[in-house]
Amino acid sequence: MAEVNGCQVPEDLLYHVDPEANAFTWVKDNGDGTYTVGLTSIAAAMAGRLVAYTPKKVGKEVKKGKSVATIESGKWVGPVPAPFTGEIVEINESLKGNPALVNDDPYGQGWVVKLKPTNADEVNQLMKGPEAVEALRKVAEEKGVKCG
Repeated sequence: MAEVNGCQVPEDLLYHVDPEANAFTWVKDNGDGTYTVGLTSIAAAMAGRLVAYTPKKVGKEVKKGKSVATIESGKWVGPVPAPFTGEIVEINESLKGNPALVNDDPYGQGWVVKLKPTNADEVNQLMKGPEAVEALRKVAEEKGVKCG
């Protein structure tokens, strides 16, 4: 587990980091053809304490970079961009009642959606390990993001 400005960054996940698209998501291979998607601790810290979570519907296909859910904090409202094109196969019902799970446990109970990719090449383009940690470190330092 790497640490960036006090923010945890697991090195065993895949990441979609694109500052211009405001995309800072993690992706975990579930081993069954689906992937769990969530916000990094850095994205959660930038957004602030979440107060609302509005996911797209299960069964909807979303293109890479398009919203899989809308999240809202006291200071920000915005989309969670899809890290790759795919079908939403599950949404996190727990976030509807407690959106702050994204802040409290971003890599566990705070996951956002599960996606089934329709283009495996886009999954293969996601960042891994040290490359992802360095990209997130750059974002955290440029934006002055700190966790904790």
